[in-house]
Amino acid sequence: MKIRERYITKTLLNYTLIVLLVWLGIYGFFNFLTELNNVGTENYTILEASKYVFLQMPEVAYDQASPVILLGCVLGMGHLATTGQLLIFRVAGNSILNITWLTLKTALLFIATIIVFGELLAPILTNYSESSRSSALGESNLLANQNGFWIRDGDNFINVNNNINGLTGITVIEINASKKIERVIKSDKASFDGNSLKMNGSEIFTIGTSGTFENISFKERNSYNKIVSFDRDLVDSLEKEPEELATWTIIKQIQFLSDNKLRSELFEVELYKRLVKPLTLVAMILMAMLFIFGSTRDATLGKKIFFGVSLGLLFELVSRIGSAIALSFDYSPLLSAISPPIVVIVISITLLINKSMN
Repeated sequence: MKIRERYITKTLLNYTLIVLLVWLGIYGFFNFLTELNNVGTENYTILEASKYVFLQMPEVAYDQASPVILLGCVLGMGHLATTGQLLIFRVAGNSILNITWLTLKTALLFIATIIVFGELLAPILTNYSESSRSSALGESNLLANQNGFWIRDGDNFINVNNNINGLTGITVIEINASKKIERVIKSDKASFDGNSLKMNGSEIFTIGTSGTFENISFKERNSYNKIVSFDRDLVDSLEKEPEELATWTIIKQIQFLSDNKLRSELFEVELYKRLVKPLTLVAMILMAMLFIFGSTRDATLGKKIFFGVSLGLLFELVSRIGSAIALSFDYSPLLSAISPPIVVIVISITLLINKSMN
């Protein structure tokens, strides 16, 4: 890489890191003020509050990666423009398209690092921080809202009354090929190993048909094992919003819901939003670069940066509205996620080419 290219990359990375630190600092400050309200409850101390806020930082960095990188790149390019360095680079042979490509490469490198960090490390640290906080507050047995759930498994339906310290109050309804209830199994307590429900003290009601009458037989068993197609991750994810789940868990959720002929659009929207995030970032940066390389006679550089960032954030808002429309009107989640950035990228590249040729 040429010296000037390394210099541009270093400048963009430095500004992006500064924006990230400021962003996390503001979040940490206000979140810490919120946590101070709980200090003194049980064993929850200022040290515990600080640890909780600090361990939440990776997830915040991952969630806010796009606006942080956008601001970092725009401020970095703005610095090069205001100091006259951008003009020198262009005179030295770096075209508008070449400088834009360097900006995009730096941004994508940074977001790739954030994504790996956010998908692998952030969920572990977040779960640990929530567990540690709940334990210090004396709520170790009440992590999340685990009151119970209904879940469909193939043609069968499973209801759990309580999901605290094991599964309690379990009812399994088995459906036959004629779409009629064939068997109902009830148990006060069960353990789940990720492959099967091991129910203790089970009561089994079997419904049979004889002519025009239905016969119900009753049996009791000390134990009954029910093989299921879901795992512990899926059960735990039932109490969380799609935004709080790791990408791999979302994929498993979609697969499970599709296999059981259930609606999975809510999880698909979140999945495609994450997959399209780099493309969305490219669109926002290209749109902002139009203002960086705009005519200096039209407005000051500060105004250009402001309007560039504002349009980038507005585009992020429009993308989220598109996701809501996909859910409301049964529109393709993939198409709703990928259409806005593709349109903006095509328009921005066309305008940048025209500026580069002028």
